[in-house]
Formats: sequence, C-alpha cells, structure tokens
Amino acid sequence: MNADDVKTFAREAGFDLCGIAPAKAFPELRFLDDWLERGYAGEMRYLARNARRRSDVREVVPSALSVISLGTLYNTDRPYSTEMNDPDAALISRYAWGEDYHDVVGRRTEALLERMRAANGEPFAARCYVDTGPVQERVYAQHAGLGWIGKNTCLINPEQGSWFFLAEIITSLPLEPAAPQLDQCGTCTLCLEACPTGAFPEPRVLDATRCLSYLTIEIRGAIPEGRRPDVGTRVYGCDICQEVCPYNAAPLRSDDPAWQPAPELDQPRLSALWRQSDESLESLLGRSAMSRARLKGLRRNVAVALGNSSTVASAAALAEPVSAATPSRGDPIVAEHVGWARRRLAAQSSARAPETGDDESG
Repeated sequence: MNADDVKTFAREAGFDLCGIAPAKAFPELRFLDDWLERGYAGEMRYLARNARRRSDVREVVPSALSVISLGTLYNTDRPYSTEMNDPDAALISRYAWGEDYHDVVGRRTEALLERMRAANGEPFAARCYVDTGPVQERVYAQHAGLGWIGKNTCLINPEQGSWFFLAEIITSLPLEPAAPQLDQCGTCTLCLEACPTGAFPEPRVLDATRCLSYLTIEIRGAIPEGRRPDVGTRVYGCDICQEVCPYNAAPLRSDDPAWQPAPELDQPRLSALWRQSDESLESLLGRSAMSRARLKGLRRNVAVALGNSSTVASAAALAEPVSAATPSRGDPIVAEHVGWARRRLAAQSSARAPETGDDESG
C-alpha cells in the first residue's frame, strides 16, 4: 500500500482532502510553548498539560513515520454573518450547524484506517484523531500539502478555501510525503482588520482570550463585562476572519447531509432560541458540536446577544420569568448576564427616547 492508495481510500471514505506528512518535529510546533507563556490560552489549561505531547506526534505513536492529514468540507449554502443585517439573528459558527463533526468525521477516519489495515496485509501502528488529541493538526496539514496556515491561523486551501474539518491518522507506515504548501496570503490583512476584538496581535498569532469563539465556548463562568458588547448577537463561535478571506469569496459548498443545518439551527432567531425549553436545548446540544458550550453556557450567550440586539422582541423575551421548563435561566451565572442585558437594553432605549418638556421659545 502506498500514498496514492491511501488517497483513493480517503476519497471513498468521504474526505475531500488527503495528504501525507512525515512524522517530524517541525520548527512551527515549537511556537506553542511561547504562545502559552504569553497567556494566550486563557482558561484552556489542558493545552499546557499536554504541551510536550503536542510538540511531536512521536510522543503519541513512538514508531510513527507518517501523518495522514484529512480534510472534510463543511460549508453549506447559507449567507455569511457579515452579509446579514438582522438584529434578532442568532449567529452560530457554520461548523456547528449540522451533526457533531467529532462523531461523523471520527467514524469516517476509523473506516479509512480499517480499509488501510485490510489492504496492507501486515500489521502497523496507528492512531486516529479528530480535534481530540494532542496534535497540532494544522502544522501537519500544511506539510501534507493540504494548504497553508493563514494570517487568521486557519488552514487555507488555494482551490477550496478554509471551511474544513481536519483529522489525522498517525501511523508507522513509511508513506511518501507530499510537498508542503507555501504561504499565499501575500500582503492581504483583511482577516486581521475585520476581527472585532483585535484578537490577532500579529499575523498567524491568536490571543484566544480576545477571540469571540473563546468567549462564547471555552469560558465556563462569566464573560468579562467589558467584552460582552463585542459578542454582538453571536451565541456560539465566530466566523468573521474566515468570511472575509478572499479564498472564501466564492467557496465550494457541501451537499453532505451531515453538514446541512438542523431545523432549529437554520438561521435561528434569538428570541425563539431563548424561549426553547431546557429539554429542547439539551437535545439540540446533544446532536451538535455545540455541546461543548453546555446548556448554561448557551443560555448565558443568548442572554448577552439579546442585550446587544436592541429589539423590542429581545426585551420581551428577557422579561419572561424562569419557568418549570426553563430552570437554567435561574442559574446564577445566567441570571447575572440576563440582568446585564436588561440594563443594556434599558440604557439603549433611554438614549433613543426623544427629549420632552415645555416649549419656552414663545
């Protein structure tokens, strides 16, 4: 079995991109230590706990010779958030609209590995990961020829853009590697300029503590009050730095049923999302990658978004009391964010109200 066989098997398993990188400790992998020292990981302490293992895939599979890097296109036929002008739209990152990619891509990766084992005949060591293990997957994807790491830190393919889930198989098989992709961002800085929170202190360096995805997904407690207005109406993640990328200006779209938006996540309304019962939201989270935010985290995010939306519908939704169907609204963290949102809406309403008084001009 050779690299071409693996790529054929990968296409048959449902992958859009496949490349081979050597299992080496590439220089780019060493930046992680510096990034952690700068405090850019915030509350994501697990990154520091397994930093050594992330420095080289041979820390995970000691006999590794090759890394099979895989890409799955998930972009669907829906407008970008930057094209929308609806204050009641609940903005959710595209990758979370469909089924949980960990499960879907995980099954496909395991199926690919089984196909490889059957074709090779002789046993070999291998481990699969789908955004779940101590692997700096974008570095290996770049050296596998899938794309380059852009200034927004996403992997960009020159023909297909950046809307990809990445996965990898670390293996002891001696497969012929591809040539790494070269940087094609040039002088473009659209992604850096478009970030609403200035989360990129320099190209290809993300301060996660300022990123809207981090604020709405990784933080378990309160969102810092000074950051709440920046959240806008985003309730899970942020895609702005990808949406403005020229390589995503005319993107390919996937018709894979797994990535089509669930009915509840197909351009949802903030007020409707807020009014869903805890049971309904738990069910929704259980079928989506949004499960990482958890129920109370999602409620917290929706409350902040309602406070930023400046609509009558938002004020009405936030005025509703906690009910037997929505006990998570009474969680102290959620309740604090609801109070903030109500005060923000009240202040905005007061600022918009025309001044009244006696006319003394005559």
